[in-house]
Amino acid sequence: MASLSADEWLIRLAKLQQQLVEASMDGCLITQNVGLFYYTGSMQAGYLFVPQQGEPTYYVRRSLARALAESHVHTVALHTFRSFGLQLVEDFPSLFTDEAGEKEVRVGADLDTMPAQLFLRLVEVLPQVKLIDGSSILRKVRSVKTAYEIERISRAANVVALALEEGLASLHEGMTELELLSRMETVMRLQGHMGLMRMRGYNQEIVTGIVAAAEAAAEPTYFDGPAGGRGLSAAFPKGASQRSISRNEAILIDIGCCIDGYVIDQSRIAVIGQLRPELQAAYDIAVAIIRRSESQLRPGKLPEELYLEALAMAEEAGLSAHFMGFGRDQVKFLGHGIGLEIDEWPVLAKGFQEPLQPGMVIAIEPKFSFPEWGVVGIENTYLITETGFRTLTVSPEQLFEIHA
Repeated sequence: MASLSADEWLIRLAKLQQQLVEASMDGCLITQNVGLFYYTGSMQAGYLFVPQQGEPTYYVRRSLARALAESHVHTVALHTFRSFGLQLVEDFPSLFTDEAGEKEVRVGADLDTMPAQLFLRLVEVLPQVKLIDGSSILRKVRSVKTAYEIERISRAANVVALALEEGLASLHEGMTELELLSRMETVMRLQGHMGLMRMRGYNQEIVTGIVAAAEAAAEPTYFDGPAGGRGLSAAFPKGASQRSISRNEAILIDIGCCIDGYVIDQSRIAVIGQLRPELQAAYDIAVAIIRRSESQLRPGKLPEELYLEALAMAEEAGLSAHFMGFGRDQVKFLGHGIGLEIDEWPVLAKGFQEPLQPGMVIAIEPKFSFPEWGVVGIENTYLITETGFRTLTVSPEQLFEIHA
């Protein structure tokens, strides 16, 4: 098992500070839980200020005692929110003052996740600070994983494989989607799954994944993915429902696992009996797309190109209307980065033209959705290496046909 060395925290901060230099930002203010955890090792309520040069400070509101025990950076109590600006000036005098007195300081912040109310309050208490969007550099730094992060994702992959094996062993006609998901969740929880998988997208939520059969799997919803699922009610309109599973129905098992904050994402298809020919044909195309994507996975490849190649293959097969959803609910990507959040960079989509780099971890998930029949496809998680890729997913890659 790769260990989390003391140097890792220094490396993470050094990468961020280099990005601040390139973006001409004087510092960065991190307020989101995942960002706090990534740079400090703690997730206690507060704010991390990282100057362009020098040591950062973690200002903690609650719980200071736990933050002091967990944090790998300089950690202090936040006096009061209203005095936060004065506290920053006292702690970083060379940054916030010059010979003429106060000066405007350009500070990047995680504005993609920051509530508007917090932004307005920060503008009020930090009058000398110009808050600008630093979310792209924060996401860019986290897109390349270390050995420790890759090991945690790999551990999650092993747990998912155990859970899938248990779920398939218990699968039978009349079983509900929720029961199947619960069997697998029990295995994962006992192996250390946190019970949730974090997403950065606003109003996007996910627990363990989507387990859904036939038309229920194709039922569209707010979730920004190729499959939604019926869910238990309008209060959580996605994922598993109380619908019973019948013979010859495509069962989408799109699940993940979160170990020590790091997530894996994979999809497999099962059927009690046999898929109808149209779904089998679409599944075969999904497999062909992921094989084609694998042949291109290497440093230097543009994420956009992988998506466009998949689009072309779906169109050639006459399935473009069903690729990654259908109708107005189609999503415009083939895959996504993964790590502390399930929707990290890079995204395999139009507009993402920064080349793949060694250390990036991405999930590729070609799927086809048919409103009357369900969803078929496949998803694996990959590590980009110096020479190509390594598949982190360990579940057998096959269509699971269960015969009563």
